Order: sequence, then structure tokens, then C-alpha cells
Amino acid sequence: MGIQVEVCVQEGELHEGGVDSELVQSALKISTEQWETWFQQWLEILQPDLSPIQAYELSLRLTSDREIQALNAQYRHQDNPTDVLAFAALEAEYPHTDELHSSLPLYLGDIVISVNTAQNQATAQGHPLVTELMWLASHGLLHLLGWDHPDDETLAQMLAQQKALLNTVGLSISDS
Repeated sequence: MGIQVEVCVQEGELHEGGVDSELVQSALKISTEQWETWFQQWLEILQPDLSPIQAYELSLRLTSDREIQALNAQYRHQDNPTDVLAFAALEAEYPHTDELHSSLPLYLGDIVISVNTAQNQATAQGHPLVTELMWLASHGLLHLLGWDHPDDETLAQMLAQQKALLNTVGLSISDS
């Protein structure tokens, strides 16, 4: 049996956050099952080996620039919108019992994506919104697993890994 993934897809301030309703519908057309399939395929490639039962959970929140700006200001002290934020549960210290750890999926954390910014970036890159959302989700997943990019070299490695992840689900991202 392979890796199992449970994804909780949440709709943030999409309707009241100044996101065009057509854009909202486009972002929400991606089913929870589809997100789970993509994350499962990505985790099978990454083989994080963090869960003894190879089962993981994460939260994906699709929201507006306004909401992500508030989160960015609160948690990163940067008062501006961004494309994706990742809040890794594995960075938090909390007690585990071996029994609990070996019977429940491991919660990786939360990924928050601004649909406004994703659409702007998709337009600039010349690809569909769904491709940009997948790109940002893969970036967030790598952060949940401990990847970071404090310098150009590690950023290049992370971007190459994102491209490889998207290739596994049939998408090709070009360099621009």
C-alpha cells in the first residue's frame, strides 16, 4: 500500500476579499479528490518517511490578497500580499504517544494560497490558473517538509524539485 493523503480544502475570503467571481469559480473547480491525488503523487516522489503508516494530512486554503496579507503581516512581519504561505506543523513541539503516531495520519500543516496573486502570476507566466495553483501548492508542500530557500542555490534546488513534482502529474513548467 502506498502513501495516503487527506487534504482539507478551505475557501478563505474569496467572496468578500475582492476576488473576481469567475476567478473564484475557476479556483474552486479543482476537487478535493484531485488535490489529494496530486499531493499523494508528490509525496510518493519525495518519500518523506515521516509517518510510520505512510499517511499524511494537510490543509489547503484558497483565499484573497487581503487575507494572505493579514497572515503575512502577523506571522512574517511583512505587511504585503504574497502568493503562498506554509505553516509547518512539524516545526511545533508537541508530545506524541507512539500509539497515536502509529495509528493516525501525520498532520503536515497548512498551505495558504492567494488566488488573486496566483492569477496575476499565471497571466504573467502565460499559463492557466490551475497550473499556478499547483506550482504554489507544491512549493508549500516542500516548505511543510522542511525545505527552505535562504539563498539562490537552495532556491534553484527547490524550484527544480517543484518542476519535477509538476512533471509527475503531467504538467511541464518552462523557464521564463
